[in-house]
Amino acid sequence: MDPLLLAAIVAIATILVLFSGVSVALGLLIVSAGFLIVFDGMRSLELLPEIFFGKLDNFALLSIPMFIIMGAAIASTRAGADLYEALERWLTRVPGGLVISNLGACALFAAMSGSSPATCAAIGKMGIPEMRKRGFPDGVAAGSIAAGGTLGILIPPSVTMIVYGIATETSIGRLFLAGLMPGLMLVGLFMAWSIWSTWKTGDATALSAGRYSWRERLEILPRVLPFLAIIAGVLYAMYGGIATPSETAAVGAILCLVIAIVIYSMWSPRAIWSVLRDSTKESVMILFIIGAAGVFSYMLSSLYITQSIAEWIAQLDVNRWVLMGVINVFLLVAGFFLPPVAVILMAAPILMPIIETAGFDAVWFAVVLTINMEIGLISPPVGLNLYVINGIAPDIKLKTILMGSLPYVGCMVAGIVLLCLFPGIATWLPDLVMGDMP
Repeated sequence: MDPLLLAAIVAIATILVLFSGVSVALGLLIVSAGFLIVFDGMRSLELLPEIFFGKLDNFALLSIPMFIIMGAAIASTRAGADLYEALERWLTRVPGGLVISNLGACALFAAMSGSSPATCAAIGKMGIPEMRKRGFPDGVAAGSIAAGGTLGILIPPSVTMIVYGIATETSIGRLFLAGLMPGLMLVGLFMAWSIWSTWKTGDATALSAGRYSWRERLEILPRVLPFLAIIAGVLYAMYGGIATPSETAAVGAILCLVIAIVIYSMWSPRAIWSVLRDSTKESVMILFIIGAAGVFSYMLSSLYITQSIAEWIAQLDVNRWVLMGVINVFLLVAGFFLPPVAVILMAAPILMPIIETAGFDAVWFAVVLTINMEIGLISPPVGLNLYVINGIAPDIKLKTILMGSLPYVGCMVAGIVLLCLFPGIATWLPDLVMGDMP
């Protein structure tokens, strides 16, 4: 059978299996085993366990559960509420200051937790009621935090970037650095939109907030500075050559647990057990998908699908930016239906040969891919962040949350365009700190 025709059949079968309701990892294993049996016979199944566990035999994978523990420890405390309150006290007199406070708190909490749902939940519980109380429309209150929560998979440390680095054999440290400037760029775009829209509508609610004294502004800082110091320390240890990503993640996880216990009095064994239990569940889910994606990649390569698609793309006489536009549309649609980790692990074996053939930088592409995944987090039908916000404020309709987040989707699209026009936004810092890639 023609490999390209087979690729289309595999794609349709994968979509149907995943839409049947089975988990992503199990669906990938079912599709992989089915096609290998049909085309290579039953003996091909003997290799699958070795491939599955071989994909997990990677020291860098240890950083995933460690960073998840960091996020879970922070999310289990009032750190999000303290971040929100600190920024509100400092930005209360800025036009649109309350929305900006929410977005800033989302960015900082994202940097500490690396989790989009956790960011939405932590900041949303404080920010949404406060904005609604001060007269902001429901769409603005919910949409801004849904969008701000997406920053959790871009601003380092990011589990999504770790998965991409493992899937494509790209330096995780370089990927973390690559996500920093684009993450700040998105924060800036989000805030600029908030200020402009508030000024345009003449929203007086942003200017009617109470004043805070310098004493009130400074007294909240000691509760949030330790967490920020941990993030700074983790990044310094990683890029200063002191430790590997896995080692720094382990130290960061322990320190976050210690601070959660000392500052926020999380002494209860039940609370600590809850953090470890939830972290284990999420880690196992991600690692299961990684192992299954390794089997799926082997199936694609064994049936010569990956190589045929790369060759077909290389023979197309199209501008490479047209090709990148098609890839972005593909990623955007995939992100509407699948979680970021699944999209990365499924698409990387197919897309990386195309990206390299077209002359694009793999680190730069990681940022573009991640922003596409961010859009998927606030887009139906999956739109995980939309449902998290709806769970926090069930009286706000999903349609209202979606409409409120649409302007921020426009900001993300603008961010992708800026990255295409000025790729140095993503590559400058990694090249400066770690040197040019060979």
